[in-house]
Amino acid sequence: MKQELVENWMTKNLVTITSHANLMDVHKLMNEKGIRRLPVVDHDKLVGIITLGDVREAEPSGATTLSIWEVNYLISKLTIDQIMTRHPISIAPKATIADAAKVMLDNKVSGLTVVNEYDHLMGIITESDIFRMVVQSWHAD
Repeated sequence: MKQELVENWMTKNLVTITSHANLMDVHKLMNEKGIRRLPVVDHDKLVGIITLGDVREAEPSGATTLSIWEVNYLISKLTIDQIMTRHPISIAPKATIADAAKVMLDNKVSGLTVVNEYDHLMGIITESDIFRMVVQSWHAD
């Protein structure tokens, strides 16, 4: 099981966003698609990642004294490149699941972008993908 390759378990058909998108668009997209992390791609290269936690952290709290119009205006001006994690931790598609799991544990992250040698995004592997692999393996036994 630990010799399984990342490319066989990663999510391949990804939703991505550019670094110039605004926070409102990203939040809406994440809600519509039911996803928690979005790779940020500019000119076919991975430049960052944004998570639902990043989005929530960038939004104003309910305790603000700003009006709803002021809040919406400020959020509409906030672009992803201002809040994304640059140079996300990545792994190669031919790496093993064991390698991916170790990198996730060592770095305390729940997902890794999968890139080729040219930094082109190939997919994403998450804890859920690894858990799915484990469950399928157990059911096969």
